[in-house]
Amino acid sequence: MLRLVGNVLWFIFGGFLMGLAWWLAALLCFVTLVGIPWGRACFNIGVFTFLPFGREAMSRRDYYGRDDIGTGAFGTLGNLVWLVFAGWWLALGHLGHALLCAITIIGIPFALQHLKLAGVALWPVGKTIVTIEEADAARRRNADMAVTAARR
Repeated sequence: MLRLVGNVLWFIFGGFLMGLAWWLAALLCFVTLVGIPWGRACFNIGVFTFLPFGREAMSRRDYYGRDDIGTGAFGTLGNLVWLVFAGWWLALGHLGHALLCAITIIGIPFALQHLKLAGVALWPVGKTIVTIEEADAARRRNADMAVTAARR
């Protein structure tokens, strides 16, 4: 219930505008054809930006327990291209909203969420959006695997 209230308030006080900004970035990426992979990611992060409470952006390496093309060297290159062409604009939008939200005590949780999204805006390649419960389960699974590997 608390997540629902948080998401509704978030949507009204900044989430809607920033979600639209992500979708605009997605459209611009799709138009270039070369940017289609970034456009798809922008669309997914835009959905996350509309209703972020109860979900988080997590490294695919941490979630799946293995590397893929987005978590390696190509992912780093993709993130650098993204950062130069669009990432810093979206991050600035989230930082501006964070400052506006932080003016009031009630807005502080929303400001913190905007700061998390600003980080995603700067370096999104190699991330996946999952529920908080899925993220916790993946972290526990990785910790268990690390303990098992250490005992061998």
